[in-house]
Amino acid sequence: MNEIDPAAVAHNVAVVRERIERWAGDRSVELLAVTKTFPAAAIVAAMAAGCRSIGENYAQELVEKVAQLPVAGRPEVHFIGRLQTNKVKHLVGVVDVFQTLDRASLVTELARRRPGARCFVQVNVSDEPQKGGCTEAEVPALVASARASGLEVTGLMTVGATRSPEDARPGFRRLRALADGLGLEHCSMGMSADLEVAVQEGATLVRVGSALFGPRVRRHDERAR
Repeated sequence: MNEIDPAAVAHNVAVVRERIERWAGDRSVELLAVTKTFPAAAIVAAMAAGCRSIGENYAQELVEKVAQLPVAGRPEVHFIGRLQTNKVKHLVGVVDVFQTLDRASLVTELARRRPGARCFVQVNVSDEPQKGGCTEAEVPALVASARASGLEVTGLMTVGATRSPEDARPGFRRLRALADGLGLEHCSMGMSADLEVAVQEGATLVRVGSALFGPRVRRHDERAR
């Protein structure tokens, strides 16, 4: 794992916040610090720089890192990676928001293990098969099912098309329209490379890792999210 320089992280957080504010106007857009593959020190540095929430992709790594943090003052934890149903039981005591709800079996398991859990439905708006998420057509039924199961669906999440930021724009725009049509406040979209476009298209939360902590070491088993 990369070494963390708290001063550099604080500087980078300030820079990213300026990028967000340039396009957000008077809207509130949350910065989610993505700490996957970085040590627990990255979480501590992000919190010291004013980040209230962190995002992690891997169940075991998340559990191990949270165990290293003091109980008092822990950040809000979002799970943003593909989630297997058999991992839910390990995460229900650690994760505050599940951002990658994408199928009926996961709705059932999450509702059973964590009644009332806050979640986002993940949508694949780029039609790239390596990315997680349900189809746009499946969103209304999945949101309705999650709500009927007692889960608190607060928004939609997507990973934009990776060719260029402008290529991601149409998908971000459709996600915002889907969320609005379902009465959902939040859209989790935009990362280090395309956050400006995401904010322009109505993101309320952007997920940023490398722009805060530097290049990350890719895991050998990592798949596109």
